Amino acid sequence: MHEPHIALVTSASRGIGAEVAHQLAHPGTHVIVNYREKAGRAHAVADAIRDAGGHASAVAADISDESAAEAMLAGIRQRFGRLDTLVLNASGGLERDADPGYAMLLNRDAQRRLVTLALPLMPAGARVVFVTSHQAHFYPHKAVPMGYAPIAASMRAGETAMYGMRHEFHRRGIHFTVVSGDMIDGTNVLTRLQGPALEPRRSAPLPSTDEFAAAIAGAAQSQYHPGIVYVGGSEYLRTA
Repeated sequence: MHEPHIALVTSASRGIGAEVAHQLAHPGTHVIVNYREKAGRAHAVADAIRDAGGHASAVAADISDESAAEAMLAGIRQRFGRLDTLVLNASGGLERDADPGYAMLLNRDAQRRLVTLALPLMPAGARVVFVTSHQAHFYPHKAVPMGYAPIAASMRAGETAMYGMRHEFHRRGIHFTVVSGDMIDGTNVLTRLQGPALEPRRSAPLPSTDEFAAAIAGAAQSQYHPGIVYVGGSEYLRTA
């Protein structure tokens, strides 16, 4: 009997993270649904995966809290002994009044620490997927919505920190992919910041949560190990 494939998705209680968890769920995969506060939602995601015949569990951990991140990885080690896929979906900072310090803690420092903790559990051939937005990926070379600069700067710093670990990834035989997406139709914080004024400037529709999640899950499972995947925003990318 083959060992199960173990996949951890951060901030997976709702939105893109929850949909990624669903799309990663296969009979031979156990999906770990990480959440910070929304226990009911996270357990509902895990329950839905199990009801569909998959394997999943919900694990609470605020990844910006070092001891909580360590405890989560220790629990994964004790239960499974390995981690095959790590999807770094957690990002934010606007909920703390755009505090640049908190945004950098979450989007750079916490992500880097979580990967460092996870690496000893990841065998050769494992995957790390870093999720970002076009507005952060191309920061500061393109303008961003008002109020989003601290988030863009911190997510760009997080991506740069991941690139700084590529030598270690290569040494361990771990594949690393960045998935950068345009604003998500109706749900993304950037859409809320720009509001209705966004639409006249876009001739192409914004990607949906399902489309973005499918790209992330695809990057995590692709046999071609892409270095970067862009989702939507053809107009944005042409001028980037």
